[in-house]
Amino acid sequence: MRVESSFAILAEPNRRTILSLLASSERSVGEIERRLRMPQTSVSKHLRVLRDAGFVEARVEAQRRVYRLRPGPLMEVDAWLAPFRRFWSAHVDALERHLDRMDQAPRKGKKR
Repeated sequence: MRVESSFAILAEPNRRTILSLLASSERSVGEIERRLRMPQTSVSKHLRVLRDAGFVEARVEAQRRVYRLRPGPLMEVDAWLAPFRRFWSAHVDALERHLDRMDQAPRKGKKR
């Protein structure tokens, strides 16, 4: 899958929410419906897009389908983002250093 296609799929907020739910554990369609408070037809439509793109896979368990994440497409997106990570990593590191200094500095007007 091309990374551009992955970004188009991930651009939809409900799909990102579904992926977030599946990041913590496998879930049935019914569980996803309840968490999103969406009709089954809408949830199924989003799951079909995610499944066709390889982001999720389903297995049948008794009378229900249970979905889980497939890491491949997310790893492709992560690999594409890797060269850009240095831009925000430097800022996050600087913020952490600043916060550490703030924690260590004596507070004016406050007794310890």
